[in-house]
Amino acid sequence: MATSKTPAGWLEDYFAPGKEHADIGIVFVHGFTGSPASMRPWAAYFEERGYTVSVPRLPGHATEWQDLNKVKWQEWPARVQVEIDKLKGICRKVFVFGLSMGGGTTLNVAENNELAGICLVNPMIHIPGNLIKFAPILAMLQPGRASVGDDIKKPDVTEWGYDMLPTKGVVQLNKMLKVTRANLSSVTCPTLLFHSVDDHVLPISNSNIIMSEIASISGQRIELTNSYHVATMDFDAPLIFANSLAHVEHWS
Repeated sequence: MATSKTPAGWLEDYFAPGKEHADIGIVFVHGFTGSPASMRPWAAYFEERGYTVSVPRLPGHATEWQDLNKVKWQEWPARVQVEIDKLKGICRKVFVFGLSMGGGTTLNVAENNELAGICLVNPMIHIPGNLIKFAPILAMLQPGRASVGDDIKKPDVTEWGYDMLPTKGVVQLNKMLKVTRANLSSVTCPTLLFHSVDDHVLPISNSNIIMSEIASISGQRIELTNSYHVATMDFDAPLIFANSLAHVEHWS
């Protein structure tokens, strides 16, 4: 896994104005150590159907892994907020879709915005276990550890993310998740959650917590049986795309 040899432009911010559904905007939020590349196929699916789409690059990502040790967690939802505000200026309805940490970021912004709906794929809301308690100490001793990326069942597919896990970035991630979880009851918009049965990155407790603690007027959960963590690029991607389209159509 690396950021080299990525399709042209896939590591950068991406925006496309819609056509027949231009008044519906969707922000696609990638995961921790990942890149906009993991969300581009999903965004392309909606762009082809005439929707306005935005795929921001979160601060510290898709450059050098050391950069992720230099950001504060507030920068991630702030970056998504910029896109939400942009779309609200030109669209009648705005949705936010998030993968993994991008799902946690999506929940964070959903707590503070009026959104038409959200879609979450293997979303992250907590880091279980005792090791995370020592993360600040570890971050002072070791800037990076082995990466958890590219958990994809489909052969020869990569999300073009970092091949190292930045430890100071993990500390910031944990802070964001704690703040976000404390306010999950503020998430009231329609929510569609996809969870991979075979996810080697996040335990099922993440999805369980989210579905039990949000206050969505409509919460639906779909299990994915043929994908690992980065399901937006895996065998179940068509299932995610089709059901998320139905979600948008219903709540638009």
